[in-house]
Amino acid sequence: MKSLLLGEHRLPTPPAGDPAFAPLEDPRMYWPVQRARLAKTVREGAQSLGVPVECGLLRLWQYNLPGAAWVERIGLPRRAVELTLGDQLILHVNPNDLVRATHWQGWPHKHRPNSSAFIWDGEWDLRRGDLRQGSRTRFIEDIDAHRDDLSQSEAFAKYMARLKAGKPWSSHQQGILLDSEARILTFLKVYLSFMDDMAIRGFDSTRGKDMLGVAVTREGRLLKINRGLHRLAMAQHLGLPSVPVMVKAVHRQWWERVVGETRGQIALDKVGATLRNCVPESRSGALDPGGVVQAA
Repeated sequence: MKSLLLGEHRLPTPPAGDPAFAPLEDPRMYWPVQRARLAKTVREGAQSLGVPVECGLLRLWQYNLPGAAWVERIGLPRRAVELTLGDQLILHVNPNDLVRATHWQGWPHKHRPNSSAFIWDGEWDLRRGDLRQGSRTRFIEDIDAHRDDLSQSEAFAKYMARLKAGKPWSSHQQGILLDSEARILTFLKVYLSFMDDMAIRGFDSTRGKDMLGVAVTREGRLLKINRGLHRLAMAQHLGLPSVPVMVKAVHRQWWERVVGETRGQIALDKVGATLRNCVPESRSGALDPGGVVQAA
């Protein structure tokens, strides 16, 4: 990825940088990118230090040592479970069936599950958004419909409105600043290129920062969580038959129903085997706030 000069500074590689966005990197984003890189370094450092501890906690639970019940009660350390189960957590689903997602907007943080845990308590799985009505789906449909003249797209109008208001859109994660009409059009063309590449080569799970994440509800169905909503929207728009997703968490009620009184590797093996039967959730939830996944 090319470097840009800012006086004596070079724009460092953005944390979520993609070579396709290199023409849009702007030296004025130097300090926001530096702060994002520092935050990422600190976060990854803390995670790397925590993994050995988490693996130790999981082993304590696996061998039913003193404190095992407590480890399960706090949800089991997610990263240690991921290392143990590996590819058993990766499922292949039809993207057009994966239409429901966890909806955190307006949900008090105290009610949200701990992202470091693999077993999630609470009613998070009853609060679902409909991805078909989400902003990413509209964005992908919009730019594809106006690919011959992106200046007529709703997305172009939105970014131009921010520019005219003196608040051009920027991304410290990607080092991008959309402060001109040309940059906005280039930005939209990059997303079109991603979609066209996916149409030709299929879904590339390594293209994004993370795999598409899902969580298993109390009923054993899959809800979309975290990142990758643009990539999922592209796969849905293109009608791809299958995409890989990774199970990041399961509801405690599902967990208890699957593992019963078992512990350790036997319990994990039961989870891995049962996950193969999990399919995406399509229905609304009892606590849905209107059923729409809003833009982050």
